[in-house]
Amino acid sequence: MITLYDCATAPSPRRARILLAEKGVAHETVQVDLKNSEQLRSAFQHINPQCTVPALRTDEGSVLTDNAAITAYLEARYPEPPLLGITPQEKAQIASWNWRVEFEGLMAVAEALRNSAPAMANRALPGQMDYPQIPELAQRGLARLQQFLVMLDERLADRNFIATDRFSVADITAAVAVDFARVVRIKPGEQHPHLQRWRAAMAQRPSMTL
Repeated sequence: MITLYDCATAPSPRRARILLAEKGVAHETVQVDLKNSEQLRSAFQHINPQCTVPALRTDEGSVLTDNAAITAYLEARYPEPPLLGITPQEKAQIASWNWRVEFEGLMAVAEALRNSAPAMANRALPGQMDYPQIPELAQRGLARLQQFLVMLDERLADRNFIATDRFSVADITAAVAVDFARVVRIKPGEQHPHLQRWRAAMAQRPSMTL
């Protein structure tokens, strides 16, 4: 049985949860308590030395420790519905937009949160090592995030999905990024009508409640 090492409150494992739901893949879930630093304890380091979630133990017994690997594995193992594209053009578009949303959206929120939240003092980056916060990076993250919402709104002006004309992993990443932005008190407003329409449509998918 596939096992997902998860944390219900964190954005990165939520991406894996949504993907598993969209694929209809049966799996077990093990919650990892990030709030109490369970990811840094030896028991979890044994599973994932990078001390991050999500991690996915496959039927074959290997452990995948990032969303890129988890997505590639699940798409290959469970090709329906296709979430990484069908044609070469689709695959390229989805890969490009998924990376852009991750870099400009998710990373911007993480930059703002991890460099400002008192609970994350000295934990500005995930993983084994401690890194100090840099307040200027928090401000830059907020500025990047505002621009990210503008960019997504413009992208969605005449389309229903982020990358191509069908739902894809880029929509999963974008939905998680937009929702995650609330932790730094930023969300789409009336100046982002296309983004709001798209997010409302995404909310109709059962996987997005996870």
